[in-house]
Amino acid sequence: MLPLLVSKQIREADAYTIAHEPISSVDLMERASKAFVGWFINHFPDKKLTITVYCGTGNNGGDGLAIARILCDHGYCNIAVKITRFSDKASDDFIENLKRLKTTKIALKEIKNGTKPSAEKAELIIDAMLGSGLNKPLTGDYKTLVEYLNSLQKTIVAVDVPTGFYTDGETPKDATVLKTDLVITFQQPKINFLLPESGAYINCCEVVKIGLDENFINSVDTPYFYVEEKDARKLIRPRKRFSNKGTYGHALIIAGKDETMGAALLSASACAHTGAGLTTACIPQSGLVALNSSMPEIMAIMRNVDSVPDIEWDKFSTIGIGPGLGKEKNTLKLLKAIFKNYKKPVVIDADALNVLAENPALLKKIPVGSILTPHMKEFDRLFGGHNSWWQRLQTAKAKAKEFGIYIILKNDYTITATPDEQLYFNSTGNAAMATGGMGDVLTGVITSLLAQKYSSQDACILGVYVHGKAGDELALPSRMHVVLPGKIISQLPITMAKLKA
Repeated sequence: MLPLLVSKQIREADAYTIAHEPISSVDLMERASKAFVGWFINHFPDKKLTITVYCGTGNNGGDGLAIARILCDHGYCNIAVKITRFSDKASDDFIENLKRLKTTKIALKEIKNGTKPSAEKAELIIDAMLGSGLNKPLTGDYKTLVEYLNSLQKTIVAVDVPTGFYTDGETPKDATVLKTDLVITFQQPKINFLLPESGAYINCCEVVKIGLDENFINSVDTPYFYVEEKDARKLIRPRKRFSNKGTYGHALIIAGKDETMGAALLSASACAHTGAGLTTACIPQSGLVALNSSMPEIMAIMRNVDSVPDIEWDKFSTIGIGPGLGKEKNTLKLLKAIFKNYKKPVVIDADALNVLAENPALLKKIPVGSILTPHMKEFDRLFGGHNSWWQRLQTAKAKAKEFGIYIILKNDYTITATPDEQLYFNSTGNAAMATGGMGDVLTGVITSLLAQKYSSQDACILGVYVHGKAGDELALPSRMHVVLPGKIISQLPITMAKLKA
């Protein structure tokens, strides 16, 4: 897993690389700037494009000066640089790159403290004013300048971090941040790029490697990790010769009511398609015809609205409960019966989570290693209101540890919180998957992996990755507007087979 670093640790990685590669800090800056330009010129190939690079006087500004010079070397002939000279301070690497820039024909202008921003006519703006070390909201001249640039509605590309954006911790709700079409960030995504609040400021983010010491990065003590394809490939297991349906476990899906049988069908079907040897659905009598006609491979246990069916709990490898179940009294009875009679991990989703939220004493009775799969509103109903996603991360860590459970907090980069207080950000999935029923499919996927004897942690990480990857394979080649949950289910075996290859 790729460790994700907070801003202080990123600076430490820079310093370690400089000391141990060894490489001078200005040469590391040159390498980073070349990596930025390498991506930029492949996606903005028009060398007649008019560009203004806004540079602060710190190291982010030094990057901007180097980028302007290197773009000029590549034939971009309409570049101007504007330096935000809002203090007397300047980093050594900024000063060195300013000397180098002055040997070119690039137009250079300084914006002085207390002056109004000059009219900007460039087609594209490169933002290199303030980098990852920001820890307070913009005020004064920077605030005025950023507000002016935001009003222009021009294409803006940020170097590493948009000016005014916090890379970790809570960004104040009223903070002034430069709104960017694209951030080309160095070495790894910044943690706050992966949280929904970033959507108000960042349209797209691309990561370019700059050669920071990987051994140092992997040694850093961090609770934050980013799951990549290589990690999923390590986790997924091939199906062995001479195995049989018993090898891959028996999953029970408790879901659906008269008007929401679709949720039960989606969840049970996803469970079977992900590879559970046997899948049984506990559904209302009214759903039996629908189940048999759509998925004859799935067995059924009938339940009514008043009582818990007579279930031989121990014969099941795992249980998933919640999709379309409703919040009737019987849902509470089912949860209590499971927690009393079943000690292996279970997957709890949707209405089962809402019932838990109304009966918080039950949280202490959840079997150790169980998996909760809330979206934001379900999470807040369970654990109290939050003012930011950063707060939710900290709560997820604490509650996963407190109850010995795994919490899958669903969003664009779905996060898995573990009992040892680690947080895993998923790298797959896309906006085409934002449709009803997608969470029901995820519940089936994770339940299936638990049935196949994956650990709870591996079932979370792999299940979320595979679910999102199937959506990517369907949506991205043709840029589909929407991918329906049923299509994801059909894609799951194909996606998993590719990962095993």
